Amino acid sequence: MRIAVLASGTGSNFEAIMIAKREGVVTDDICLLFSDQKQALVLEKAKKYGVPSVSFSLHDFSSKELYEKKLRDLLVSKKIDFVVLAGYMKILGSVMLETYANRIINIHPSLLPSFPGRHGIKDAFTYGVKVTGVTIHYVDDGVDTGPIIAQKAVEIKTYDTLETLETKIHSAEHVLYPQVIAKLTKNENKKENF
Repeated sequence: MRIAVLASGTGSNFEAIMIAKREGVVTDDICLLFSDQKQALVLEKAKKYGVPSVSFSLHDFSSKELYEKKLRDLLVSKKIDFVVLAGYMKILGSVMLETYANRIINIHPSLLPSFPGRHGIKDAFTYGVKVTGVTIHYVDDGVDTGPIIAQKAVEIKTYDTLETLETKIHSAEHVLYPQVIAKLTKNENKKENF
């Protein structure tokens, strides 16, 4: 299977996926890294791992639909089978969702359906829950509302700060995401517990 990773930031989940690929956990080809941020650190990580990368921004287009058509056409031209969002900070619309129905997954730093959206870690911490975590889900037309594939709980201790919680969440992400990608791309039971 040919996989594309979409990312907007530093690329810590992308790097975790690439390390898992090097270790033989992820066996499918990571064929493309796309970033909507032309200066994103993830682009340097793509170079480091020898993954071809492309970057263009929504601001380069007169509409979100034209931006997304260009992205879709790029993925189709590279014969991408499966799309992994790894800190991609744009909401995908119908152009991508129709072309890659049930073949786009996302990672979110909370136990969905609790604390969806951009600030899942901070929202959970501020609310004062004792347990939060990581969710991997299929992408649909909502914000973090797609069918859940896997979750991993992370306990919030009394001594945790927002920064220590972020570190714990990212550590959980870096273990769980490659495992889920490996199982999904091997066509194992998509509802399996991880």
